[in-house]
Amino acid sequence: MPETAATADTRTPSGRLALAASDHQIALGPLDGRYQSAVAPLVDYLSEAALNRDRVAVEVEWLIHLTSNSVLPGAGPLTAAQQEQLRAIVTEFDAASVTELAEIEAVTVHDVKAVEYYIGRRLPGIGIDHLTAMVHFGCTSEDINNLSYALGVKGAVEDVWLPAARALVAQISAMAEDNRAVPMLSRTHGQPATPTTLGKELAVIAHRLNRQLDRIARTEYLGKINGATGTYAAHVASVPGADWEHVAKSFVEGLGLTWNPLTTQIESHDWQAELYADVARFNRILHNVCTDIWSYISIGYFVQIPVAGATGSSTMPHKVNPIRFENAEANLEISSGLLDVLGSTLVTSRWQRDLTDSSSQRNIGVAFGHSLLAISNVAKGLDRLKVAEDVLAADLDTNWEVLGEAIQMVMRAEAIAGVEGMENPYERLKDLTRGHRVDAARMQEFVQGLGLSADAEARLLALTPGRYTGIADKLVDHLK
Repeated sequence: MPETAATADTRTPSGRLALAASDHQIALGPLDGRYQSAVAPLVDYLSEAALNRDRVAVEVEWLIHLTSNSVLPGAGPLTAAQQEQLRAIVTEFDAASVTELAEIEAVTVHDVKAVEYYIGRRLPGIGIDHLTAMVHFGCTSEDINNLSYALGVKGAVEDVWLPAARALVAQISAMAEDNRAVPMLSRTHGQPATPTTLGKELAVIAHRLNRQLDRIARTEYLGKINGATGTYAAHVASVPGADWEHVAKSFVEGLGLTWNPLTTQIESHDWQAELYADVARFNRILHNVCTDIWSYISIGYFVQIPVAGATGSSTMPHKVNPIRFENAEANLEISSGLLDVLGSTLVTSRWQRDLTDSSSQRNIGVAFGHSLLAISNVAKGLDRLKVAEDVLAADLDTNWEVLGEAIQMVMRAEAIAGVEGMENPYERLKDLTRGHRVDAARMQEFVQGLGLSADAEARLLALTPGRYTGIADKLVDHLK
């Protein structure tokens, strides 16, 4: 039997069997391999195949737009059936289409030109082969690419990434509501500090993340279709009587994008840099969430609910590791790094055009993929947490010194009200508490010896670390 790619003993220069020789498709990166299911929805928007489908869509809609508005003399409106058949080229775009496009591109060595020829092949079947010259009319490749990328990124953000991010923030908000009154010791600089509630701290996270999502939801997705250097030169030379700016503006806006009236050969990509900065900022806030949750798990504030059959350590059977949050940290870092590079690269172009943006934009899906994977991991990690209220309570009960702030502030208020003997409140509390552990009895003894008014003394004697949370529980209402 002759050797095939699957059976040939092909080896790498180092002598190992070459996995790439296998008939089975082996992914180079984790998003297309191990984590494929988590990021699969992005394939419909940010993959190479999706980009080509969007290129076909832009070319088809441009042809329909030109004919519907009788922009070119002799090329009037198409029939409804012909328009439907043209749009079917997009809706029926499938794996065979991807293969055919690849075969055309192997000859043209140009991806957008391949799209033009791909559409041209189908016009005779629609009965409009006389309009083949109108496919890609007046366009440079970037006219098609910038609109295709804008449509793909817009769809990915609005249909996939934002809903996943919103769902995660809603999950955190629900946790904040459920734990709004659960007292918790704060740790500023890692040291015991004025108590808060778990719910309020979770609400802070949700509020921060929501602000970024609101910014992202307001993103303007810009596009242009104005020719080789943004001057409409070929348009005016071929059809001088047309209002090409109106034609371009109405077309771009008809795609659901914002028209950019002033560009070079490329759309300037500033909107992409703005969007990626906002997504990267969301990533970094979420990264902070992961490190905080990880730390709370490590001190026992959260208990992780074991997954049946799962292994925490290959040698230590007792372990339930916070792997979801650790995995998310890594993916958020990768995503943010890529988004930073995209943002800084895409806003620069040598004179009227260079190709650095073309290579860079092929990684947009990777950047969003790692972020989406992280969001999924955080959601799954949070879903396996249980609040250890007994641990939180015990921590508070061993840190009565945090009431020092409340006592010295009450003493200041008493002094202002004219109560005698309230001098140097900060210094007196500092002597009592700094570097010392103070229990309930010692703190109450101190309060009773201050000479406070009866009302102030009663309030302080009733105060415990667990009750010293101000209006933290009410602050959660701001999420509504």
